[in-house]
Amino acid sequence: MQTLLLVAELLIAAALIIFVLLQRSEGGALGMGGGGGGMGGLFSPRGAADTLTRTTAILAFLFFATCIGLNLLALHGRNETSILDSAAPATSAPKPALPAPLPVGPSVPKPQ
Repeated sequence: MQTLLLVAELLIAAALIIFVLLQRSEGGALGMGGGGGGMGGLFSPRGAADTLTRTTAILAFLFFATCIGLNLLALHGRNETSILDSAAPATSAPKPALPAPLPVGPSVPKPQ
């Protein structure tokens, strides 16, 4: 299931990038259909802008939905404990042993 959602998310992300790049910055969209003088058709300049905007919004919603789905699948079966729920460490815990004394090496005569 995770693999399917991951592949869907990658395809949606690629489509979202393409549709965002197709839009013009001034809101006129790509201008598909030749820009005839028709009244508000699907591929008139205004209709293309509406179509691209609507498609971008739908793809953005699908992207967020797949992200949430992947997060829920990743959290499923996880042991949900909090560090705040755990008690303070008990005082009967063994104390660490003292380090062993350093070995004494051979004595070296001091120069005069």
